Amino acid sequence: MTYGCIASMKTVPGSRDEVVAILLGAAGGLRAAGCHAYIVGLADEDDVTIRVTEVWRSKEHHDASLQLPAARAAIAKAMPMLTGEFTRQELAVAGGLGL
Repeated sequence: MTYGCIASMKTVPGSRDEVVAILLGAAGGLRAAGCHAYIVGLADEDDVTIRVTEVWRSKEHHDASLQLPAARAAIAKAMPMLTGEFTRQELAVAGGLGL
């Protein structure tokens, strides 16, 4: 089974669109790093919450991707616009449409 992660983060008011742009801009190299799916979503309940759903070849591939220069730069750029409120759920992905 592949590795999955569903995460959420809260931005400071007025920063959500910029953080989304950073997240999407950093997605270019993820496929080569072992990512099968990377989905950035906007929460309906407020204008500060972002949800990211990822599916990876393995947890090791995911963890290694966080060390890529582009990922590290994106994280550093986004961090000042985040409140520090994060959630994370890890799961074993059994399959699904598009996988």
